[in-house]
Amino acid sequence: EVQLVESGGGLVQAGGSLRLSCAASGFTFDDYAIGWFRQAPGKEREGVSCISSDGTTYYADSVKGRFTISSDNAKNTVYLQMNSLKPEDTAVYYCAAGDPITTAQAMGAGNPREYLEVWGQGTLVTVSS
Repeated sequence: EVQLVESGGGLVQAGGSLRLSCAASGFTFDDYAIGWFRQAPGKEREGVSCISSDGTTYYADSVKGRFTISSDNAKNTVYLQMNSLKPEDTAVYYCAAGDPITTAQAMGAGNPREYLEVWGQGTLVTVSS
């Protein structure tokens, strides 16, 4: 069974940090990517960052310089280190898997769920002001 599980969310004050994890199981790809997306109440799900199996990374302008994505292939896990958190970062954070091209397209799409099929259940990040 293909499965992605997010963890690491919580409550943090503005300026603080959190480290999210996305653990993958049940599938193997020669060429793949894992993306992080977030969705606040009443807003569309938006791309945050992604990493491909060759190490290529992408960051949305809103998080560039504050967030860092990385992977540990031996553990089948992707991490999102979030520093200098802002209240606007408050959202449910989801990870998703796909081929690198489709994942990159999803990063810039208003409805990324139309592009990617494999999603985790989400982890809530709340940044207080």
